[in-house]
Amino acid sequence: MSSQRNNPPRLIRDIAHARAGDKGNTSNVNVWAYDAADFEMLMRALTPERIKRAFPNLIGGKVERYLLPHLHGLNFVMENALEGGVNKSLNLDSHGKSWSYLILGLEIEESPGRAEAPAGSSEEA
Repeated sequence: MSSQRNNPPRLIRDIAHARAGDKGNTSNVNVWAYDAADFEMLMRALTPERIKRAFPNLIGGKVERYLLPHLHGLNFVMENALEGGVNKSLNLDSHGKSWSYLILGLEIEESPGRAEAPAGSSEEA
């Protein structure tokens, strides 16, 4: 009988940290790789499509991703993601600070592929 060990899945928080902010009903989350060597993996793991697919009931608008390769970071701008924003929402997290926690809790999907895009470029879903 094989004694193959199942390793727990790696999470985004294993390779990165994040900060969140808000403006109206738009949430802005920056995700920074701890180690420059993990930036490519971070770009593959976190795409606008992935963020939108992971939280379909929380994001009502588009998701844009801006690359900050010189800082090994990604900036996500998520529209209609705060249930109206600070002045309209009865949500306990109307500033969207929990977005950092939610994104860092995503599993790293190990899949081959290229995640490169020109520096300073943006993508949206």
